[in-house]
Amino acid sequence: PLCSNNNPYASFGATLARDEEQNLWSTPHDVTHTEADDDRVLYNMIVVRNQLDKDSEEWQKLNYDIYTLRQTRKEVRSRWKHILEDLGFQKEADSLLSVTKLSIISDSQNMGKARDILLKLSEETNIFPTSWELSERYLFVVDRLIALDAADEFFKMASMVYPKRSSGERVDDSQKALQC
Repeated sequence: PLCSNNNPYASFGATLARDEEQNLWSTPHDVTHTEADDDRVLYNMIVVRNQLDKDSEEWQKLNYDIYTLRQTRKEVRSRWKHILEDLGFQKEADSLLSVTKLSIISDSQNMGKARDILLKLSEETNIFPTSWELSERYLFVVDRLIALDAADEFFKMASMVYPKRSSGERVDDSQKALQC
């Protein structure tokens, strides 16, 4: 019959909404979202928000903070992906940025170098927003870049595309276009 309660698509919207709530990194079905400290912070914000009344001011503020944090993460990931694609990793960019609880450091000797490069990226470029706390996820990405012998090129490209600017210095759109 055309009108049936067995419609597999009936709860599709509800499933998407539920997945979005559990999807802390904007990666569908990411089961690793509470593995790192920054993931736990976001998860705890979501738990607290869900316990509040939706009409309350606290709920709205927390909801805004959650949205802002997710958007910041998307922006940072997009910056990394842009640089990886410019370096010739068009097909590999998503897999290089994919970090799960099964991810491992390729060589323990690279750990120090990966940390140094990640700190250098945060201090000498704007690839991360100023309020950003370094994420362990990007340590794995830098390790992969070291294994591919592309970490130094990545840093150079990040320095050109996202140079560090003083707070009073502004970049107009024409300068951004030139940098890209």
